[in-house]
Amino acid sequence: MQKKKSSIGWRNENKHPSLSEVFSSVSVPKQKGIWKKLFAFTGPGLLIAVGYMDPGNWATDIAGGSQFGYMLLSVIFISNFFAIILQHLALKLGIVCERDLAQACRDHYPPLISFILWILCEISIAACDLAEIIGSVLALKLLFGIPITWGVLITAIDILIILFFQYKGFRYIESVVAALIFTILVCFSFEIISSKPEIVPILKGIIPNPEIIKNSHSFYISIGILGATVMPHNLYLHSSIIQTRDYPRTTEGKKMAIKYATIDSTLSLSLAFFINAAILIISAATFHKAGYTEVADIMYAHKLLNPILGSSLSGVFFALALLASGQNSTLTGTLAGQIVMEGFINIKFKPWIRRLITRLIAIVPAIIVSIVYGEKGTTKLLIISQIILSIQLSFAIVPLVNFTGNSEKMGPFVNGPILKISAWVITIIIILLNIFLLYNTFLGRR
Repeated sequence: MQKKKSSIGWRNENKHPSLSEVFSSVSVPKQKGIWKKLFAFTGPGLLIAVGYMDPGNWATDIAGGSQFGYMLLSVIFISNFFAIILQHLALKLGIVCERDLAQACRDHYPPLISFILWILCEISIAACDLAEIIGSVLALKLLFGIPITWGVLITAIDILIILFFQYKGFRYIESVVAALIFTILVCFSFEIISSKPEIVPILKGIIPNPEIIKNSHSFYISIGILGATVMPHNLYLHSSIIQTRDYPRTTEGKKMAIKYATIDSTLSLSLAFFINAAILIISAATFHKAGYTEVADIMYAHKLLNPILGSSLSGVFFALALLASGQNSTLTGTLAGQIVMEGFINIKFKPWIRRLITRLIAIVPAIIVSIVYGEKGTTKLLIISQIILSIQLSFAIVPLVNFTGNSEKMGPFVNGPILKISAWVITIIIILLNIFLLYNTFLGRR
């Protein structure tokens, strides 16, 4: 006899809300004031945007700008559009089904499949944490001259900082993230003004150029930009943290929540687009213009900025933005790790234990590589972390698109025909491009 489902479309009843300690903790005004409601829903989008401007994006953006000028701006724009669609699906899943993506996978797939998805996701989060460590470590070296190995150990201290804000309340975490994003924005605004980019080529760069596909090297870097832009753990994260809002869990309440959460997400990702585009624009306006067309290393880029722009502040702002980016990503990575572990296997650890496990997994290879190979080794480790994220990406997108396109699970909120087709087209494109990236990476072709 088939076991009766305790919840429409799902195998199990969801007894434990996602991030239960902050679930429905941010009040949403009941009156019809648009701006007050929008402010109440502002926050989760900023946490998501962090993953789209983390240190893992920097190398590909710098390489793209130095080699091809402004041409690959269109790739960043398209990648950002893909991200807006996928994050909309993630927040919709969380609001409608009151499950994060990890919980949804556990309640839909057989235990073995769910376990495999959990392991893959944990590996990707550790890889993402590795990229955050490397970004922070390089920034500490650039700003204060701290050796790479000591910098890796110093990054472990951020556990205490994260826990402090986590206990203060979710709005505090969002405020810290917003402040760090503002820091990054100010730093890159200064860099753009100093680099004096050309406006017309920038506008032309936003329009897709056939040369991107014809040139095998530009095509390869374009895939790298796409792979570094769409982060798999962000889909798990967004489907969870949107549930921190205290909106009515009714059909009308969910419609309202989806509306304002989508505005928050779209605006925040537009900000992420600006920052990613800024990195490429600065690279194009400085390195490419000066004839340095092979710059793909963060440390080398920093070294060249000061003499090219003629200002010692250029390197300082560059390193400060890198440090803010690394620390911001650490905050969101911690939350994603907690969500994934609790969602997939329904086991709760104290936050400091969970954070310590994830950080140790990332710190050990970072220390070994930094001791043996130094700065060049950490840069290669950053590239490896992005490859791991590319592998995991498909295993997060497919379930998300499948669930939100299922009328039994989503009811009246199921993806419409246009959104459903668009989501699957985006999914197929990302899967094919990531397969191509991995194929060429492992064969050593560039």
